[in-house]
Amino acid sequence: MTDRKKVVIIGGGITGLTAAYYLQKHARENELLLEVKLVEASHRVGGKMQTYVKDGFVIERGPDSFLERKESAGRLAREVGLGDKLVNNSTGKSYVLVKDRLHPIPGGAVMGIPTQISPFVTSGLFSWPGKFRAAGDFFLPPSKVAGDQSLGDFFRRRLGDEVVENLIEPLLSGIYAGDIDNMSLLSTFPQFYQTEQKYGSLILGTKKSTPAPKKQPAELAQAKKKGMFLTVTSGLQSFVDAIESKLESGSVIKGIRVDKVSKQKRGYRLRLSSGETLDADSILVAAPHEAALHIFADHEHIFTPFRDMPSTSVATIAMAFPESVIKEDIDGTGFVVSRNSDYTITACTWTHKKWPHTTPEGKVLLRLYVGRPGDEAIVDLSDDEIIQIALEDLNKIMEIQTQPDFAVVSRWKEAMPQYTVGHKQRIANLKRNLEEELPGVFVGGSSFEGVGLPDCIDQGEVAVEKILEYLQFNR
Repeated sequence: MTDRKKVVIIGGGITGLTAAYYLQKHARENELLLEVKLVEASHRVGGKMQTYVKDGFVIERGPDSFLERKESAGRLAREVGLGDKLVNNSTGKSYVLVKDRLHPIPGGAVMGIPTQISPFVTSGLFSWPGKFRAAGDFFLPPSKVAGDQSLGDFFRRRLGDEVVENLIEPLLSGIYAGDIDNMSLLSTFPQFYQTEQKYGSLILGTKKSTPAPKKQPAELAQAKKKGMFLTVTSGLQSFVDAIESKLESGSVIKGIRVDKVSKQKRGYRLRLSSGETLDADSILVAAPHEAALHIFADHEHIFTPFRDMPSTSVATIAMAFPESVIKEDIDGTGFVVSRNSDYTITACTWTHKKWPHTTPEGKVLLRLYVGRPGDEAIVDLSDDEIIQIALEDLNKIMEIQTQPDFAVVSRWKEAMPQYTVGHKQRIANLKRNLEEELPGVFVGGSSFEGVGLPDCIDQGEVAVEKILEYLQFNR
């Protein structure tokens, strides 16, 4: 090969950054004639990974962590030099707020599915009729639904409305900011469907498939249990900055968007908002689905099924207080809110307890969440209005009688893509159509196959493999 191959990555979120990093790394290590450009429409890369640092506080405006068992995120952090800054969360009780009362999440619950009978039976989260209805899971046959179904339909059939509305829905909606009665089972939690099909009972199957806790020496058992999440003590923005610092000089273009991609006799031509053009042999679309519809106007039919894909608007409010103002402290790290409660907030994290490194001594840091499908207007209110509404909700629980030292409101407008029923099949069709009509064009990111940081990093890694294979740079 004498020609240098060119790859253009559209979108500088964590998926695009991951792909750019590993493509350039592979090209260097294997002396490949490969040029990689990343084009980001905004003036910074990293997408929702943003950190605000003030007076010793480390405040995440977007995601605050990632699951340790999904190893790609931790591996990438170590590769870019942040291994010594990785820390697990502190563990503690988590609660569900139902009708002005905080109820501990029953012990042994896995994403709301009970795997231990005693904590479930004694929980005040459910009435006795609700508990008896959930026990029906032991006797109901596996679902015979062909293809996809909604999370709500699946769980209501197995466990009944009360368990779904008071436990499962608040937990799952907190991850996707979505309506579980519209969300795709096969695109979000396919393991639950597989468990039901294999074991018949969702409860028994979840119990059998959940690893038993490892036995530890007595002295270790007394130590505080390590949490399942990881973050970077300097903030996830520093993770973004570390990846970007490893990319080749001049390979990241910021503040310029891709307006159109045109197929050429050989490869593709990208027209930029600056009036310039880039040529590419292969493209990774790591931008939201809305952008893809615009960019590929000449092949709009490929992305048309995603035209009606909804995205939810959410906001977070981080509030800093002196420790002394907390009159009703709670033994735990946070709570989610049932829709059966008269609250605007959907969740609250005691960040100073969950992530002690984020908060100076003698201070408290609370992070509240607002916005969900059908209740997104609050995101458009002013900062002062959002803060006041959040404070009013908080005061019902914690009796905080003072204004925060400061508060940081972060809005994410139409930023949470919703995987509605049929999403998995739409993704399969999209990939097949791209392969047939636009060979060398690949997609990845939160609009497609996972919204968490490790899921997006995984998609970036898969895209690297696909691109190298397409360009015949066999690994």
